[in-house]
Amino acid sequence: MSDEKNIIDEMEEYSPSILDFTKRSEEYFYDTVDLKDFRDKEAEYIYDCLRKNLRLIPFCDYLKRYIFIKSGMTDDYRQIDLREYQEIIIESFRENNTPPSFSDTAVRITALARNWLTQESVKRQIVFLLGFGLNMSVDDVSSFLLKAQKERDFNFKDPIEIIYWYCFKNGLKFSKMLKLKEAFDSLSPNKDNSIYEDKTTSLRDKFRNVMDDQLLLKYLSDLKTDHQNSSYSVTSYKWFSDLYMKCKEIIAGYYNNDEADNLEKQIQEYLDEVSDSLKLSDSDKKSHIEKMRETRKIWGINDITESDVEKILCCGTPIDDNGNLSKLTSSTLSKHFINKRLGRKHLGEVIDKKVAVDRFDLITLNFFIFSQNDKYKNNESRYISFFDNTNEILNECSMGELYIGNPYECFLLMCIVSDAPFPTYSEVLEKSFEE
Repeated sequence: MSDEKNIIDEMEEYSPSILDFTKRSEEYFYDTVDLKDFRDKEAEYIYDCLRKNLRLIPFCDYLKRYIFIKSGMTDDYRQIDLREYQEIIIESFRENNTPPSFSDTAVRITALARNWLTQESVKRQIVFLLGFGLNMSVDDVSSFLLKAQKERDFNFKDPIEIIYWYCFKNGLKFSKMLKLKEAFDSLSPNKDNSIYEDKTTSLRDKFRNVMDDQLLLKYLSDLKTDHQNSSYSVTSYKWFSDLYMKCKEIIAGYYNNDEADNLEKQIQEYLDEVSDSLKLSDSDKKSHIEKMRETRKIWGINDITESDVEKILCCGTPIDDNGNLSKLTSSTLSKHFINKRLGRKHLGEVIDKKVAVDRFDLITLNFFIFSQNDKYKNNESRYISFFDNTNEILNECSMGELYIGNPYECFLLMCIVSDAPFPTYSEVLEKSFEE
């Protein structure tokens, strides 16, 4: 993306605190972890912060805030009459010759604008439509995708999103976008579809050098094939696989430690039973113990299933009578954790590429890995290392950096800076099902 500040970043840096979602969350974060007795009541304080202070920011608030700043409004953006925002959207769409939908619709822009200004979330395509209608920069659209939608950035394996990106980057209007789409549609199919196996980052870097329509269409022609190609991110899937394997390795270590502890108990019980035996010699006893050790189960990575990972990562969640995780709707923090739980069904679908890897999959897996690492000299060094490493992964996957304005991500950051990150994480989950 360009180095120019986008409007959303400017809002975060210069706007009053009521508009500044990031700084407000940062204040809640530090107000919690800097409490004198935080180390004595980590889970309790984090839970209270999540319940009382941190909230999911709906899409409509991002949209209102964006219009508020761009239009030069003052006072409280929440007190502005909805019709005023609505009129600004309608007028902007008219000025930029943008229709109310990418497809034919009988719904008027008046009704659609009102919907966008009241919805908690919208479809990805609406963000691109608003980008054209409100004359957004490429960085503004990117910020809406990452922060408001909590989705990945522009998908450089999707030719249409590449065209959108090119138009926003160069300040091109909706009509120009349609002409580029028509030009792409007229391209002859490319029989070689191996480009879809390339890393998304490689394609992104390639298109960033595009300076004109001709070169854009030349590069897009490589993505035009007869086959139904998966636009899943090779980079994101690779990171998921690497992190998932590390988690399985840690869990296998858990199980092996349990097996070793159980074996020692069994050996002690055996020795207690035969301590007065006149029939067994010391050699017999030693031989029997060696056989006990030889038959101990050794867990490997391949022995760990999605159910095992669910059991560990969701250990703070109660199990129902059918042996399944309790529904998140039973949690007081359901809005904070919805679509972020790494249950066995979701893990299986990601592994089988039935659903795409999302940022919360990667953040949660990496959190668990860091929570199990005792090499850090203090909590701050672990926090910094987790923060930097996670951002490196997310940036490589075009998912944007950790966003403290998102309650779930703020929650993990509070946990990682605690004395016992994963037990704290699990205890907060457990508390949310008790009230």
